[in-house]
Amino acid sequence: MSKMQETTQQMQHQEEIAKHQAYVKQFEVEKVRTDHEERRKTMGAEVKQHQERAKFEDQLARRRYDDQLAQQRHIQEENLRKQEESVKKQEAMRRATIEYESELRHKNEMARVQAEISGKTRMERENQDLALEQIRVKAAEYRTTVLESIRAAGSLIGQGVSNFITDWDKVSATAAGITLIAVGVYAAKMGTGVAARYVEARLGKPSLIRETSRLSFFQGLRRPVKAVRRVFSRPSDPLAGIVFQPVFEDKLRALARATINTRTNGGVYRNVLMYGPPGTGKTMFAKSLAHHSGMDYAILTGGDIVPLGKDGVTAMHKVFDWASASRKGVVLFVDEADAFLRKRSKVAISEDLRSTLNAFLYRTGEASRRFMLVLASNQPDQFDWAVNDRLDDLVRFSKPGQPERLRMLKLYFSLYILDPPRVAWWKRPRHIPLPPDVDWEEKLTEISRRIEGFSGREISKLVIAWQADAYGSTEGRLDETMMDRCVGEMLEQHSQKQVWDKGTLDQS
Repeated sequence: MSKMQETTQQMQHQEEIAKHQAYVKQFEVEKVRTDHEERRKTMGAEVKQHQERAKFEDQLARRRYDDQLAQQRHIQEENLRKQEESVKKQEAMRRATIEYESELRHKNEMARVQAEISGKTRMERENQDLALEQIRVKAAEYRTTVLESIRAAGSLIGQGVSNFITDWDKVSATAAGITLIAVGVYAAKMGTGVAARYVEARLGKPSLIRETSRLSFFQGLRRPVKAVRRVFSRPSDPLAGIVFQPVFEDKLRALARATINTRTNGGVYRNVLMYGPPGTGKTMFAKSLAHHSGMDYAILTGGDIVPLGKDGVTAMHKVFDWASASRKGVVLFVDEADAFLRKRSKVAISEDLRSTLNAFLYRTGEASRRFMLVLASNQPDQFDWAVNDRLDDLVRFSKPGQPERLRMLKLYFSLYILDPPRVAWWKRPRHIPLPPDVDWEEKLTEISRRIEGFSGREISKLVIAWQADAYGSTEGRLDETMMDRCVGEMLEQHSQKQVWDKGTLDQS
């Protein structure tokens, strides 16, 4: 039992020794770990310290470089300031030198002038008696010469007049010669004026006429084929290529028929006012009326008459003289007539424009067998009451409806897309291919419904835009997408124009 207890104690003692050894080993391991941790922290601190030192050294280098730059800048500014001061000093010295030189030059010049004046004065004083004597001698000689010349001329003239008066044949011949010279000068002057006015009325074209189909003598020589065609042309349908509402077309045909019969029978023409929105075919119908009735047309605008001022009266008489000299008759179309035919109030128009209006009223006071006056205006309510009294027929042009828009689309589509006209006889425009699977009748009908409110000019511009897009495309063809895009853009522009027009009306 004692051995077993001793053995047990020994075993317990050995266990304690083993625990103690394990604790020692653990302590050593912990010590090693602690040493490693301390070494790692020490290394981290050293790295951080090195970084701080490097950062500080970099800051010191930057500050040193900035100080050097600032010092260099200061030195440069100082040098520049010194240079500017030096230049200013040199400039001041140069100016002072110039002023001193100019002052010296002025003093020398004044001294020279004073010396010259004093010398001349002294010489004149010394030679005064001699000069006076010379003047007296010259005056006496001149007076004697003049008196002798007058006596000789008087005796000759008196003898000639007495001989002329006593000879009755010379007196009669002289009076007849003077009379013939006066009559010849007056006749040449009046004949030249009459011939000039005749040539200007027959061969020339007034400056106010913008466009005319009347061929002058020289134009007929340059274009004989066109002149022959004009001579042998026959009246035809005045609405060929123009689209209006059927009822309105009947009215215009009746007007054209009356004009043709008036020209054929030598009657007097009626004055017509065409009013309505812009782009509705007023100018086009006036040209067609003149062309298909066998007459000439002449177009002038009221805006060209306003800036003439005092020359407006002369220009107006030249236009009517030119129109009255036509043998075929002239359709005198005045576009934007309200620009100068306004009411004669002191606020509305000036004195020069009032004189021009009076000249117009004087030349249109009676019906003419030579010309037919056609006025076009968007604001006919601005006309003077005397102008309204000279109008025989009022024709109102309105915007086309849906059937007319469809007819216009077909007409312009055929003219610009399907069969564009030749630029010259040797040059034909490029053909625009169209997709074969598109019903163009239905497409144009749809577009005619969309473009409600469009005028004839806007419809023609729409088709021209299709042609331009087709020519500008890579394939050179026209499809529905391009047409719809153009229609959308034209609708936006039309809406914007309506907004502008409404704003203008509100302001007025």
